[in-house]
Amino acid sequence: MQRREFLLGGAASLMAQASRPNVVLIYADDIGYGDLSCYGAAAVKTPNLDRIAKTGVRFTDAHSSSATCTPSRYSMLTGEYAWRKKGTGVLPGDARLILDPEKLTWPGMMKRAGYRTGVVGKWHLGLGNGNVDWNTEIRPGPLEVGFDSAFLMPATGDRVPCVYVKDRRVVDLDPADPIRVDYKKPIGDEPTGKKNPELLKMHPSHGHDMAIVNGVSRIGYMTGGKKALWVDEEMAARFAEEGEKFIAESKQEPFFLYLATHGIHVPRVPNKKFEGKTKMGPRGDAIAELDWTVGQIWKQLDRLKLTRNTIMMFSSDNGPVIDDGYKDDAVAKLGAHKPAGPFRGGKYSNFEAGTRVPLMVSWPARIRPRVSDALVGQVDFLRSFAGFAKQSLKSGEAPDSQDVMSALLGESPKGREWLVEHARALSLRQGDYKMIEANPGPAIQVNTNTETGANSSTQLYNVKLDIGEQKNLAGEMPGKVAEMTEMLARVKADQ
Repeated sequence: MQRREFLLGGAASLMAQASRPNVVLIYADDIGYGDLSCYGAAAVKTPNLDRIAKTGVRFTDAHSSSATCTPSRYSMLTGEYAWRKKGTGVLPGDARLILDPEKLTWPGMMKRAGYRTGVVGKWHLGLGNGNVDWNTEIRPGPLEVGFDSAFLMPATGDRVPCVYVKDRRVVDLDPADPIRVDYKKPIGDEPTGKKNPELLKMHPSHGHDMAIVNGVSRIGYMTGGKKALWVDEEMAARFAEEGEKFIAESKQEPFFLYLATHGIHVPRVPNKKFEGKTKMGPRGDAIAELDWTVGQIWKQLDRLKLTRNTIMMFSSDNGPVIDDGYKDDAVAKLGAHKPAGPFRGGKYSNFEAGTRVPLMVSWPARIRPRVSDALVGQVDFLRSFAGFAKQSLKSGEAPDSQDVMSALLGESPKGREWLVEHARALSLRQGDYKMIEANPGPAIQVNTNTETGANSSTQLYNVKLDIGEQKNLAGEMPGKVAEMTEMLARVKADQ
């Protein structure tokens, strides 16, 4: 009798798991719409990323909520547009946590639904309550906003501190060699990229000339923590390993893994085994390394027989940038490759390439392969998965998120009716039209050579007929401009 009850209990557990698929989101950094072979790239092959597209839904009109990293991550995890909250711009490495532990997040909702939750990789949402002491327990952080486990880099690869944090402590820190970080003034007599360029293996093109770690100068100053410092060439493998470990440890229960890669953000220092994989130098080779990372996660899911009932997702935090601060031949070796695909602009830009990014969703047990032109945003992930997991949201939770799960699963061709894009100013996408608010300023960002979308007058484009946003229709369609201006004003006022 006991054995029969045990078997029945086991069967019930398996049925529960089948109804609650695992969820893996691989979130890349600075990957553009045209950087993957499944989106038309020919200069680099991305077979592991293509596998997500071939087995699932590949979106042609998916958006990060901002053209830069921190606000996109904030919006995705909270379901709230970052432009509504002060202090959610691109953060320094010593910033305080900008997520409110008292408010619901995507991982928090998944945890409430019975999922084990983990984050691996780039964080860049701040840690602690300000003036972080990297030599003691660091809180609040990921564990206070819904994650059961965390292995992360605090900010970006080009910002100090250049160490990993596991849960609440710096990994491999020697107490006798404490870490000090300062973003305003040098610390001690440590060499810097500005004063000691002879120590660099990669030189800055603009900025990035402060603390030197692993032969690369960074933003900010840092001393100590020598045993804890990361090695850039080993970072992708370390994050892949930690992701695989989380999956193995969580295989007996439904899990949610947010794997945020450093690739292909600067400094682009891929492992030597990827050098020369493309003709585009470190940027192209970093794309190949990113694809390898995705392959490692696929292999782990296959090995543990979890693939069929796992929702595998891939997207990027913003559009592409070529020269973002280091002399890595990215511009010289770009060739015919078009990182933004057919779109105008890129990272930092109000034009479409700032936020229109790759998004693929695979779930072999349910999704049938297809291409979708549904308008969807990463800000929608929280409410979409809440509905899917049968979790109700309270008033004020995920205020800008919409349930587009049927579109994400490829079961409906319709997504959102409208979406706000954020860069220098706000843009409103409504159907085939896009309106960019008047935002005076330079048309080209000098350092990155990116078209900003700045204009002293409102711009209006039909992005279906004019995908490259070349013909401004504002003068021809004042009624449409007025309609969309009024709508954007209502969205702004809707707190």
